[in-house]
Amino acid sequence: MSGHSKWASIKHKKGAADAKRGKIFTKLIKEITVAARIGGGDPDGNPRLRTAILIAKSKNMPVDNITRAIKKGTGELEGTHYEEHTYEGYGPGGAAIFLEAMTDNKNRTVSEIRAALSKAGGNLGENGCVGWMFEQKGLITVKTEAKTEDELMELAIDAGADDLKTVDDQYEITTAVESFEEVRKALEDAGVPMETAEITRIPQNTVSIDEKKGKALLKLMDILEDHDDIQKAYSNFDISDDVMAAILENS
Repeated sequence: MSGHSKWASIKHKKGAADAKRGKIFTKLIKEITVAARIGGGDPDGNPRLRTAILIAKSKNMPVDNITRAIKKGTGELEGTHYEEHTYEGYGPGGAAIFLEAMTDNKNRTVSEIRAALSKAGGNLGENGCVGWMFEQKGLITVKTEAKTEDELMELAIDAGADDLKTVDDQYEITTAVESFEEVRKALEDAGVPMETAEITRIPQNTVSIDEKKGKALLKLMDILEDHDDIQKAYSNFDISDDVMAAILENS
């Protein structure tokens, strides 16, 4: 299991997704607010905001919450000013970790991230130490029951996607960042139900992790993703299905 695409599957198997709905809403509100502040409050002219709104709606966020977040971003309502930062370091087993954060207190955030990494046996590094290992890509997932692989492949590639592969019970469509919105719109227009559609970071190489290090790493990833200031956490770990089964059985 590689860090970029299977982390969501691991969380699903651990039953953690629904329990953190409130955290998800908080992070989405931050993203909508910052997107509106940077690119304006009109989603038709702001692809980042449009994507954030689509994700929020897919998570059943009330429209009023979305509207308030946009108005806080545009200054129509008073709100907290968040700054975007990235942090890089290493976790158990030498796995690279890349974090995207939004915070109103950079000193607090970096201190807490450093402490979490150190406690897990990792360390916070300098900017650039692992960032080069991750490539920004558009990632769209679709349940395999929605379309045949050939049908979806033709639709996605014609719209500008880079690749499509089957992972467990879903298709993963990857795109260049510049092509993401066009591919997403093509699937939407064709009536293809998308499980997720986002800009992500995909590791260019992976590190194999054993059961002991894997357990510590997954615990660390949980802590990082649960942190209020961290929007997204990426890693390049690779955990085999057998090791993952052992971790889940013994957790």
